[in-house]
Amino acid sequence: MITLDVLLFASYADAAGADRVRVTLPEGARVAVLLDAVRSAAPTLVLPARPLVAVNHRYAAMDVTVAAGDEVALIPPVAGG
Repeated sequence: MITLDVLLFASYADAAGADRVRVTLPEGARVAVLLDAVRSAAPTLVLPARPLVAVNHRYAAMDVTVAAGDEVALIPPVAGG
């Protein structure tokens, strides 16, 4: 098992009431599994079906594997003009 802190920003941090969520995952877990764990760990955080995720400063697809020591961040939608 691995433990990761998933970084949250802006509206995601506001909804969760924290700037990160700690999740425990099996070795070899993919981003999709990580998102399920985040949803369970922070039930007040409502995420879209496929939120934007960055792993080690690169956008990651749902099938990317995460490992101990990776930096994972959820990127909220941005609006402005």
